[in-house]
Amino acid sequence: MEKKAVLEIKGYTKVYPGGKKAADNVNLTVESGDIYGFIGHNGAGKSTTIRAVVGVLDFTEGEILIDGKSVKKDPVACKEITAYIPDNPDLYENLTGIQYLDFVADVFRIGAKEREDAIRKYADLMEITDALGNLISSYSHGMKQKLAIISALIHDPKLIVMDEPFVGLDPKASFTLKQIMHELCKEGVAIFFSTHVLEVAEKLCNKVAIIKQGKIIDAGDMETVIGNHSLEEVFLEVQDEES
Repeated sequence: MEKKAVLEIKGYTKVYPGGKKAADNVNLTVESGDIYGFIGHNGAGKSTTIRAVVGVLDFTEGEILIDGKSVKKDPVACKEITAYIPDNPDLYENLTGIQYLDFVADVFRIGAKEREDAIRKYADLMEITDALGNLISSYSHGMKQKLAIISALIHDPKLIVMDEPFVGLDPKASFTLKQIMHELCKEGVAIFFSTHVLEVAEKLCNKVAIIKQGKIIDAGDMETVIGNHSLEEVFLEVQDEES
């Protein structure tokens, strides 16, 4: 499979009112088939960058391209091929699970057969099929997370962006999500996600970037970044060096 740049972050900078620089000249490229981990301490700039990528946060300088299209100039085209799973799923709790998935499918103009197949496939994998008729307000945090994952995948995205996707998932659901990620990447989907679980990132990702105080301080192929060490050792060492 030929690699192709799906997400390009070029000179991305975000300055909040008051002068706080949440992201400082961030440059990253996520290619088709990549599982790209994005790691850093709380407040390092991970969520700020992710929210800019998916078009929910404006930014000060730079450019973000998805499949060659600008998230600023062509936001709808970018969102049509992007899936976003936030760290805290904010769902419409007065709907049932299936009503919510149908709503998302309607937004992306997905046909009846296509949506039915996708919902059945991912709901079965996530073991939530029996709960789809229940109100989302009755769901646990883990069930809401599963529903958010399913809703993000049913439109066959080229880019999947996730902010701490494993938080709230039980071990079996976490394992299932990792399997889904691997399968999608084999099909050429690009995945960019943040996580605090460094062991998961090391085993799952082929590329990784470490961000501190808004700046990328190391990035590249996982094997190159960690060398003969663990990702945890490299992360702690780099953080100490940059302090």
